[in-house]
Amino acid sequence: MHPSRCPPPDLALSLLQLPNVGPRTAADLELLGIRSPQQLRGRDPYQLYLELCDRTGQRQDPCVLDMMLSVCHYVDTGEARAWWSFTPERKRKWML
Repeated sequence: MHPSRCPPPDLALSLLQLPNVGPRTAADLELLGIRSPQQLRGRDPYQLYLELCDRTGQRQDPCVLDMMLSVCHYVDTGEARAWWSFTPERKRKWML
């Protein structure tokens, strides 16, 4: 969903209501046992990314980590930002 169209995090009922989350990303989150937006509160996006890589048996595209950063940030702060705005942060922390 486009960030400007997202409900406040506490009102989001579906993963698909989160910014930058489409069906594929929702399926990835569900693979990690996350079924509701509230289950992302306080989670470490880097750990979620590593767990997804482990569960799928392959290294995920770095953009997936950017998306994890964006949804965790949104749920924790209420600020909806485009996933690519997290790329510089990811590059500073991880060389992916």
